[in-house]
Amino acid sequence: MNHNQPNSLANNYFDDVYRANSDPWNFETSPYEHAKYAASLGALPRPHYPQALEIGCSLGVFTALLAGRCGHLLGVDVSEQALAQARRRCAGLPQVALQLLRVPDEFPTAEFDLVTLCEVGYYWNLADLARAAGRIAAAVPAGGHLLLVHWTPTVPDYPLTGDEVHEFFLQRTGPNGLWRHLAGQRHPQYRLDVLEKQ
Repeated sequence: MNHNQPNSLANNYFDDVYRANSDPWNFETSPYEHAKYAASLGALPRPHYPQALEIGCSLGVFTALLAGRCGHLLGVDVSEQALAQARRRCAGLPQVALQLLRVPDEFPTAEFDLVTLCEVGYYWNLADLARAAGRIAAAVPAGGHLLLVHWTPTVPDYPLTGDEVHEFFLQRTGPNGLWRHLAGQRHPQYRLDVLEKQ
């Protein structure tokens, strides 16, 4: 791990990205993204979650897919530009709420049976990742699930790699850990892990 502690990416970084391109990572059209969404949904251990939280909902493409498995789904993002698109996409889904929220500085007060942290963790430095992990753990009851999905190639702009994010959480699994590791997949360009709160 890089112990020089680079800064987490600033919130306005994302508004600038979305202003330049309404779908900067091709979430809407990329076969890679759609295969990853299918793998993510397929990895969830339960068919239905009463209360779910999606950290980094972006344009709401995965939000709209995940909503079918949730009684209530709160999608949060740091970019109002992205949330405007997510609101349009999820307008017909009454179980979805979308909110501008800067995790880990801000965090919803509810309890969640499922939290998804997908393509977000590497934007934080290690200190902010640790803070986010603590807030996630506090919000998930025993038996609740955490879905982690991250791109694994190194991106020079990002403080951490996807592998570093996942290893951080996996170090907190085991008989005396906060989490139990239920499933893991490694694909050519991303990895997926599902954890259960102990």
